[in-house]
Amino acid sequence: MSRASGNQKASPAARRKARRFAVQALYQWQLAGADLSQIEAEFRSDNDMNNVDMEYFHEILHGVPREKVMLDDKISPLLDRRMDEMTPVELAILRLGAFEMVRRIDVPYKVVINEAVELAKTFGATDGHKFINGVLDKLAQRERSVEIRGPRG
Repeated sequence: MSRASGNQKASPAARRKARRFAVQALYQWQLAGADLSQIEAEFRSDNDMNNVDMEYFHEILHGVPREKVMLDDKISPLLDRRMDEMTPVELAILRLGAFEMVRRIDVPYKVVINEAVELAKTFGATDGHKFINGVLDKLAQRERSVEIRGPRG
């Protein structure tokens, strides 16, 4: 299993796999309300978790529910509909993206948006990736304005 520990950084592919499993696990949590540790244990036993950044998977799976209220407060003003009108997949992806945007400033905002868009293309409705892109782009303007403006010369 790939682990990002200490000074060792996980590969982009291992992070991508962690996000992919995390969005599925968050979807399950949202629908069933099952215990996070139980969901994590099921994912570890039911899936090939080789080459997955397991620390990142764990962080997202436990961090998003822990920060749910804050994340929803940041997302909801950026929506063109009520949160309860979103599909569970869109909601899981937006919460994951918002979590990374707010709590993982080591991950560039463009990577956060791109990864969420790719998840939406894989798991979401036909044009869901456009919605995800728009919301996270607005969130980046609020949360990562210094990064977006870049260094001033």
